[in-house]
Amino acid sequence: MTSEVIASAPGGSDAAGMDLDLDALVATMPFATTLGLTISEASAEAVVGRMPWSEGLCTTGAIVHGGALMAMADSLGAVCAFLNLPPGAGTSTIESKTNFFRALREGDVTGTATPLHVGRTTIVVQTDLRDHRGKRVALVTQTQAVIGAT
Repeated sequence: MTSEVIASAPGGSDAAGMDLDLDALVATMPFATTLGLTISEASAEAVVGRMPWSEGLCTTGAIVHGGALMAMADSLGAVCAFLNLPPGAGTSTIESKTNFFRALREGDVTGTATPLHVGRTTIVVQTDLRDHRGKRVALVTQTQAVIGAT
């Protein structure tokens, strides 16, 4: 889980009307960069990213470690929450639950994070992780605190 607060962008973090530099956004999360995470789409409605299979992310049997999948989902969920923040607010994960459905033995994993609830004090995000064949690998639901809203 992200332990640091993701700060808001100047003038607020609403994706509407913002010209997001997705590479720069990922670069603000060094661990996501270590995972090889890239983000291809980002809006308040959905954040889509991809993480390549890598031997360095695997556990026994060349299976991607569950912690790597959880970290990917947490990173995408944090960006989704960030894009739903009120002006001047930040966010941090306060709860996360993961259901694993199958092992990832090869190929990229794609994640789509969508907000389930956007409230004054919390944002709940669900991230669906799928393998290169489109089969669900994991489903992650997390709660993000809204910090410092004005």
